[in-house]
Amino acid sequence: MGKGARKKGPKADRKQKKVRDVFVAQPFEGLAAEPELIALREFVPSATARLSLVDSPDRTVTVGTVLPMAAAAFVRNDGEVFIGMQVQTRSSDISRDLGRSLRWALEAETGDVLSAPDTTSEPADGERLQDLLVADAQLEVELHEDFSWWLPEDTEASGDVALSLERANAAIMPTERLGHGLYWVDAGDKAHLRWVRPEPEGRLLQALARLSANGEIGLGDGTRYAGSFRAHGLLVPVWDLDPEAHAREWAEPAQQLGARLDAALASLADDPLNAAERRARDGLLGRQLTLR
Repeated sequence: MGKGARKKGPKADRKQKKVRDVFVAQPFEGLAAEPELIALREFVPSATARLSLVDSPDRTVTVGTVLPMAAAAFVRNDGEVFIGMQVQTRSSDISRDLGRSLRWALEAETGDVLSAPDTTSEPADGERLQDLLVADAQLEVELHEDFSWWLPEDTEASGDVALSLERANAAIMPTERLGHGLYWVDAGDKAHLRWVRPEPEGRLLQALARLSANGEIGLGDGTRYAGSFRAHGLLVPVWDLDPEAHAREWAEPAQQLGARLDAALASLADDPLNAAERRARDGLLGRQLTLR
């Protein structure tokens, strides 16, 4: 074949099509369970919740914080289906990773394990959580003191699963859920309140600044607003608490803080920040970090 003949045909046919993998900053946007999904992904140690599926309302699928060997999904020997939130491998869109893991789990057989999510297929291939879950469904999160929920009742762990179970149990920090996206965590020398808020970051910061300028951002004596971190598009304010107090002692102060914060949010439309509140906002901005 001559040189001229080899050049025939559309130029696009001779080059491999490149796929642009765009980072999704707010992967769970549009789901009512967004704050809980972020909490389960980022800092809740051992917890499970049942998922509400759009096309399979009678199927039972459980989302868990961490699965054995940090797997993406597995079908337990008794047929229970699990997908994991805290996995090491990820693409630019966590919702797509989880959607692919969920689809795999729905079609898997008893005993099958998905070690890592599919992050190599083209972005257009595969459903996101928003395609598979009921959008307005909340998660009824159940916290556990250990990871014994990995196993069916009356079953003993062995081999790699037993080792993974031992390591996972040793890393658990006592945690209690006080509300939607709201968790008390005992970190040893300190206790924290972490609150995944659904509002846009800018608006939430203004409301927190209003509370700060008015001396209303705390939860009582011995507490301190520590700062906030960004996680998957939402802001997570954090308070330092007295570690000697039990988690239930913070339920009412947290509820009162939530009411003050809601009032501050509602006031922003008609009452912009004044000079003192803007200075408070600048101070809050200096105490932020980002978690992906």
